[in-house]
Amino acid sequence: MKGRGCWETASVRSFCSSRCLNQFKKDDSGDDDDETASPADKSELHNTIKNLSLKLDDLSTCNDLIAKHGAALQRSLNELDGLRIPSESSEKLKAVNERATLFRITSNAMINACRDFLELAETHSRKWQRALQYEQEQRVHLEETIEQLAKQHNSLERAFRSGTSGRAANPTKSFSEGSFLTSKGEDSEEDEETEYFDAMEDATSFITVIAEAKEDRKAEGGTPGPVDWTSSDNVLDGTSLVPKEPPKVKRRDRIPDKPNYSLNLWSIMKNCIGRELSKIPMPVNFNEPLSMLQRLTEDLEYHHLLDKAVHCTSSVEQMCLVAAFSVSSYSTTVHRIAKPFNPMLGETFELDRLDEMGLRSLCEQVSHHPPAAAHYVFSKNGWSLWQEITISSKFRGKYLSIMPLGAIHLEFQASGNHYVWRKSTSTVHNIIVGKLWIDQTGDIEIVNHKTKDRCQLKFLPYSYFSKEVARKVTGVVSDEQGKAQYVLSGSWDEQMECSKIVQSSPSSPSSDGKQKTVYQTLPAKLLWKKYPLPENAENMYYFSELALTLNEHEEGVAPTDSRLRPDQRLMEKGHWDEANTEKQRLEEKQRVWRRRRLEACSRGCGSEDEKEADTYMPLWFERRLDPLTGEMACVYKGGYWEAKEKQEWHMCPNIF
Repeated sequence: MKGRGCWETASVRSFCSSRCLNQFKKDDSGDDDDETASPADKSELHNTIKNLSLKLDDLSTCNDLIAKHGAALQRSLNELDGLRIPSESSEKLKAVNERATLFRITSNAMINACRDFLELAETHSRKWQRALQYEQEQRVHLEETIEQLAKQHNSLERAFRSGTSGRAANPTKSFSEGSFLTSKGEDSEEDEETEYFDAMEDATSFITVIAEAKEDRKAEGGTPGPVDWTSSDNVLDGTSLVPKEPPKVKRRDRIPDKPNYSLNLWSIMKNCIGRELSKIPMPVNFNEPLSMLQRLTEDLEYHHLLDKAVHCTSSVEQMCLVAAFSVSSYSTTVHRIAKPFNPMLGETFELDRLDEMGLRSLCEQVSHHPPAAAHYVFSKNGWSLWQEITISSKFRGKYLSIMPLGAIHLEFQASGNHYVWRKSTSTVHNIIVGKLWIDQTGDIEIVNHKTKDRCQLKFLPYSYFSKEVARKVTGVVSDEQGKAQYVLSGSWDEQMECSKIVQSSPSSPSSDGKQKTVYQTLPAKLLWKKYPLPENAENMYYFSELALTLNEHEEGVAPTDSRLRPDQRLMEKGHWDEANTEKQRLEEKQRVWRRRRLEACSRGCGSEDEKEADTYMPLWFERRLDPLTGEMACVYKGGYWEAKEKQEWHMCPNIF
């Protein structure tokens, strides 16, 4: 029996070493056809080793129990063996004793083999981790080297073309070109579907030359106006543009850190190419804990530009500040590549900051297909703003285009100046592969319908081979006769400046026959400068100080307010699984509500979108014809703030 026990012990050890350990050696040698481990595989390996370690602890506990009870059994058997019992019983006791010994030996062998297996797994895991780390470092180094080579090649090519064609060098820019270009170089991915833009073709259509101070005053025919263009406004650090009064209400300055959850994007998006983004069921992993209504309210972060514009006596100077305000609304998007929550139909969001910001803002989701939000802002400083924005977005496989549709109106009560403009197109690149980055492109025309002043803003698209500053914005402000008065320049994520035009003249034609206008200007004045992000912003969805307060709980808001949306609140707290479950519940509730409205619609309605438009009536806005644009738009009809004061919300639908 003793020989049989040794044979079984040797069989267990042979099995573990020949199958388990040899399989590990095979995996480590790379004989199989598996691909290099990814970060997900690495995480899975850690979890596997952790589970094995827990199982080994269980086996060790079982071993201790087996040894304890086995020793007790052995003592009992020895005591029975010492008793005077018949010979037949003695043989049976001896057989039981041998089996107990064999069981104890086999158990010890099994536990020892498991311990050897775990130690070997941990050893190879460390080797794999070092190999993966080395491979990642080499890949990053290779990408940086290729990027530098591409830049050097492009510079040499431009220098060669410039030398052969005899082109004059571009005028000095107001910003450092290298600092912006380098930051975006890593985010660019060159392939056959990426659209690149030639630097000369996309360059601005004018050239600015700063004139001497004495010549400026003679040509300008006088000194600058007393309100806007004094020396105190030209503060390069932007402190003169920041409200100096501390907030009267203590607001929160942080939210819970964003959890680090992994998700396979392609598994979700591969069936969504070409579809309307608002109709795609998306998990909260792609969202930020703010709704589109709150994101729309973020445009008011630099409201002090409009407060300052109220005091302008010149309409073209006022136009400069309005243009800076329109550009400032994009400053928070440079790092904000996450998607805001699609508001529920009838969802609202209020921003009651009369004491702190001097304004009241109200947004309401007035349509779901297509998604449209109406927005109205009243400022006690003498201006009001309203808009209806419809978001049209398309996923094209490698990038996502977001096209806001609808006009933005801004009116100053004292002067009667009424400005109208539309937003530019936002594009999120590298949706599937690479680092996500966002770009703003297109032209914006701001029109003062009272004085007929105009401002043409151009958002230059990013190009890897362009000499222009990344995220650059240029513009020209013209009066009612079409004469250029100011030149605007800057970037939509940093700051905007304006320069008074003293004289304009055409330049000599270039080699390709194109001709630019040369503007002789005064030194630039700072209009707007972006606020620095809060500390630890990278772990809080890159929210600005205002964005951190938008979802803060407030008493007395309407029951349809975005702050009360449960899935959004759960996501902010870091409970993403519960948020996904709640999001599905809300979306299904909205579908049921929509089906009931469509069923109740008369037969004369056409498409489903027409039926929805006919059956749903916004609570705080009404649809009217815009006399300036000729389009139908939702405008505020009043009643919300009166209802809030009385806390009468019986008319609000139950959407959450």
